[in-house]
Amino acid sequence: MPVHFAAARSTAHSPIARALARKALGRAANDNGAACDVAVESSFDTMMRAALKHFAQHGMGAAREARNQAEQAHFTGDTESYEWWLEVCRTLDRRVAEDLVRRLDTTGAPIY
Repeated sequence: MPVHFAAARSTAHSPIARALARKALGRAANDNGAACDVAVESSFDTMMRAALKHFAQHGMGAAREARNQAEQAHFTGDTESYEWWLEVCRTLDRRVAEDLVRRLDTTGAPIY
């Protein structure tokens, strides 16, 4: 006698489908750790946000533009702006940033 498969009309009523279905989690997990109640933004988040905003404004040439801003700040003696633009450049394109540091670094100190 041949055996024929007859699928259930609704998976919600099928005992096998209910047994194999995963149970829904009661609450969503929060991966922010102890800072979940406080809106604390890390320096990485701040830099990433700034780099993405800069990329949105300048497109594929954003790393070069950040390098130019860093060079301009370096030559005017504004170390705070230089560090900021260098980090934006490093976030967008590490090689461009390292090339800039090599060209501007005359002390011979190692580059990190």
